[in-house]
Amino acid sequence: MTPKEIVEQWVDRFNAADVDGLIGLYAENAVNHQVMMEPLEGRDAIRAMFATEFGRATMVCIPEMIHEAGEWVILEWRDPLGLRGCGFFHVQKDRIVFQRGYFDQLSFFRQQGLPVPADYLGKK
Repeated sequence: MTPKEIVEQWVDRFNAADVDGLIGLYAENAVNHQVMMEPLEGRDAIRAMFATEFGRATMVCIPEMIHEAGEWVILEWRDPLGLRGCGFFHVQKDRIVFQRGYFDQLSFFRQQGLPVPADYLGKK
C-alpha cells in the first residue's frame, strides 16, 4: 500500500471510531504528537489517547487535501462543526511510525460542549 492509502484507511477508521483498527495502522514503537500535549510513544499510549477522545466526543475527519511525498503524507481536514486541522504522517513498511497533528484544542472542547480539562487526557 502507498502511504496515502494508509492515511485514507486511517481516516475511515477514525470516522468509525475504530480504536483497534486505528492502532493496527501504527508501528509498535510509533510516536503520535498532537501539539497540545507531549508526544505519545508506542501503541498502548496511542490507543489510550484514542479511547479517551472517542469516549468524550463524536469526532469526524473530512479530508480537504491529502498529499503524499515519499514516505510522508499531509492531511488537511475539517469537521462538521467547523474545526480545522492538519496532520503529518510518516509511513514506513505500511505502518505509521510518526504522526504530528495541529488543531485548536480550546475550539474542540467548546464546539463539543465539553469542559476544558486541566490536562488534555484527563490525567493529573
